[in-house]
Amino acid sequence: MRFSRILFTVFFFSSTLVFSQDQGVPSDFGSHKVKRNQTLYSISKTYDISVEQLKEYNPLVERIGLRKRMILRIPIYKTIEPVVEKVNENVEDGDFQTYKVKAKETKWRIAYNHQISVKTLDSLNPELSEGLKVDQEIRVPIIHTSAVSETWDSTYNYYTVKPKEGYYRIEKKIGVNQQVLDSLNPKLIKEGLQPGMILRVPMESRGNHKVEDDLLVERISLLDSIKESKSIHLGVMLPFKVNEIEFDSIENTRELLKRRNLHTLSTDFYFGILMAAETLSQSGMEVQLSVYDTENNIKKIDSIVKENDFSDTAAIIGPLISSNFDYLSSKSKLKNIPKIAPLSTNPVAPRVAVYQSVTPKEILQKEMMTYLNKSLNREDNIVIVADSANRYSERNLKKMFPNAIVLRPEKTGYLLPELVDSLLVDSLPNKVILESQNFSLISSASSQLSAQVSKEREVQLFTTYRSNVYQNKNISRKQLGLLKFTYTTGSLPLKEGEYNDFQKKYIARFGKPPVREAIKGYDLTMDVLLRTAYCGSMENTKDIGETQYEENRFLYINETPNYYINSGYFMLQHRGYDIYEIKK
Repeated sequence: MRFSRILFTVFFFSSTLVFSQDQGVPSDFGSHKVKRNQTLYSISKTYDISVEQLKEYNPLVERIGLRKRMILRIPIYKTIEPVVEKVNENVEDGDFQTYKVKAKETKWRIAYNHQISVKTLDSLNPELSEGLKVDQEIRVPIIHTSAVSETWDSTYNYYTVKPKEGYYRIEKKIGVNQQVLDSLNPKLIKEGLQPGMILRVPMESRGNHKVEDDLLVERISLLDSIKESKSIHLGVMLPFKVNEIEFDSIENTRELLKRRNLHTLSTDFYFGILMAAETLSQSGMEVQLSVYDTENNIKKIDSIVKENDFSDTAAIIGPLISSNFDYLSSKSKLKNIPKIAPLSTNPVAPRVAVYQSVTPKEILQKEMMTYLNKSLNREDNIVIVADSANRYSERNLKKMFPNAIVLRPEKTGYLLPELVDSLLVDSLPNKVILESQNFSLISSASSQLSAQVSKEREVQLFTTYRSNVYQNKNISRKQLGLLKFTYTTGSLPLKEGEYNDFQKKYIARFGKPPVREAIKGYDLTMDVLLRTAYCGSMENTKDIGETQYEENRFLYINETPNYYINSGYFMLQHRGYDIYEIKK
């Protein structure tokens, strides 16, 4: 039983998700019988609620989709008069003072420190519509009882309250409940939530927002922005190598699929693609998948290209192997079709309509170097540990930190405990930058350095490039947590022991939790299809900005004309047994 092409077409119809503002806890519920051709979006508009609210009170919709004659619970909310922000009310001229703008200050920080909203600051200073200027003098209210704890602090994030938002909606969006908000923002107890108010929130609380200058900013949601049904044809080329599977021998097939190889990588990645297609089909998108088995063979790729019509194909994902992908991208027949390199960290040929979806090592290192340059105090005790394969990084770090100590490992990839102990001090914070992809050295360094951590001795570990070696289970997560290990990465690891909605659906569909390749298949396919649906083609998505799904971010930039690389990344830090995203 062989196959070279599978046609998988999804024809489920539902609605585009459009989120409206939350109005608190429902005071009652009504009912609605679903009629033919109705969608969640159309129903939500009929009752002036959000699709998210409909799904929250009708969980069956998540599992089986919207069905004709289904009875939905419709949340009913008490009518609340809109809160209009009071600007300059009952404030005499004597209640204002002149404030001189400092370098790198933003309007929201000035507003926060003077306990007003950005809207109020703008009304007091109409000239600010042209932007802030250093040493510019502006009007701000005099704060008679300003508390130090209520001024801007970069160890927190900040969130701007939207019109009609209550505690419930904010908790749903960024994961911070009323108790925490009240404790961090004492003015809430007296004033309550007001639109435009800027709230201090824990650094790790951000929901699906990105952080810009400490302020939480909503990411563009392509799924929420698509207002009508779209039909997209997506090509997928993976090395299933089905011709090597002995379907008559169940035992041999099981043994083959137990091992991590191209068979299992392709299968897991394809499962993620299927999940994405099914997810989008439930939001009104018609997805046609044409799947080809490349058999990891250039001749097979050649025949696939010659024998098939790709004229209506919006994009092609794959092949997996860089050399095979480069061969595919060289085909003149496919020149203008977006071709997405899916999994390999190896660079691909920079050709027209080629998208490298894995963030390259060079970008991750560059961003980490920028972070180290900005964050590390030159007066701290900085130690650079680099093996022979990372002398280039060592030289660059030494230029950045001239007073840093360079510690060279033994030839066996081992650090001498006596030497480590002598180079670390109690009088200053110890910042160690480890440059290696060698398991023995990484294991030795993390073990030795974590043993040095105490109340008297602070030690933190960094690296400009965290390779896959760190995923080895023999490298202690506890030790990395003690060292507050900090690095950049192209993907965000899902929390261990916790299953989110996507994982639960994946388990229900395939009987096991998704591995990293499956998640990448899901994220990449969601991004390609949504970008295409939103902009008409991948080429028109340059101005969309950064998108994020389960584990991966996508921010494509032009490396050369018509060739794109993903520059999206995470800045992560180990704390205890958990991993947190920190500010870039």
